[in-house]
Amino acid sequence: MRRLAVALALALLVALLLRSQWTQGLPPLLFRTITLAIVAVLVFSVFERRPRQLPRWIARWALQVIAVGVAMPITTLAIYLLTTKAGAPPFWMDRDRMDGWMMLTFFGLLLAPWTALGALVRQREAFAREQALAFELERSESRLRLLQSQVAPHFLFNTLANVQELVDAGSPQASAVLRQLVAYLRAAVPLLDEPAATLGRELQLVEAYLELMHMRMPDRLQFEIHADDAARALRCPPTMLLTLVENAVRHGIDPSEEGGRIDIDVHRNGDRCVIRVRDTGVGLRETNQSLGTGLESLRERLRLMFRDAQLRITEEKPHGVCAEIEIPT
Repeated sequence: MRRLAVALALALLVALLLRSQWTQGLPPLLFRTITLAIVAVLVFSVFERRPRQLPRWIARWALQVIAVGVAMPITTLAIYLLTTKAGAPPFWMDRDRMDGWMMLTFFGLLLAPWTALGALVRQREAFAREQALAFELERSESRLRLLQSQVAPHFLFNTLANVQELVDAGSPQASAVLRQLVAYLRAAVPLLDEPAATLGRELQLVEAYLELMHMRMPDRLQFEIHADDAARALRCPPTMLLTLVENAVRHGIDPSEEGGRIDIDVHRNGDRCVIRVRDTGVGLRETNQSLGTGLESLRERLRLMFRDAQLRITEEKPHGVCAEIEIPT
């Protein structure tokens, strides 16, 4: 349709340019120029795919340009032969009609092949852009799979280290915590190989994880989760929310003598979704200023999946940290 629109626009332009020199009126002139435009588009499109195999000595683009050029005088000749009235002399015997044929043929040969060549250049540029985008997408997907493979051991080692503390301390809750851990890992581990999860499943995992941590330190950890129902179906990288909560527990609540509280808030704001994890732990200490491996990996996974996602880490007053992710909906 774009090719046809360009061809018809050129047909109208040629008709307007020749109008002052045309003795038969504008409608017959428009009929001729539009016919030439349609034929040029048809020939260009046919030779784009046919014949399927070409000799090595000719390129398809050259065949298309040559075919369009050859079609112009043949089409003008056919138009004038078919519009010659019965009993009238051939058009080449009529000076006005011969001049009209020559003008149309000249403009056809002047514009049609160059327009076809321009279309081929734009087509090749578009193909090159598509190839570049496909390559970038493939590279991003490979990078995302690599980062995803790094998340799995990081997540498992962190969780098992928390349980090991209970076992080493001889806690009577160790057995219950292990049972909770087994149930939790059965639900969590399959998600690690998936390219994307949903916020609803992430919230379920986070709630199970916090229940597990609460069993480990019942007097030092409280939490609350608030989430819009409309946000639960949104796609996100697996363990995205869990990474924020793990960091809040390990770097905020664990080092604090009195423990603390974790509040999770997920809500949609127009065409964006904001995921916020606040803790009342020790805050951003000197040893905890950088994002760390887990959060750096998460930032990269967000960038690969959404391009315009944002991850912000800020300090809360009087103490604590707020981790905020903003993703498109």
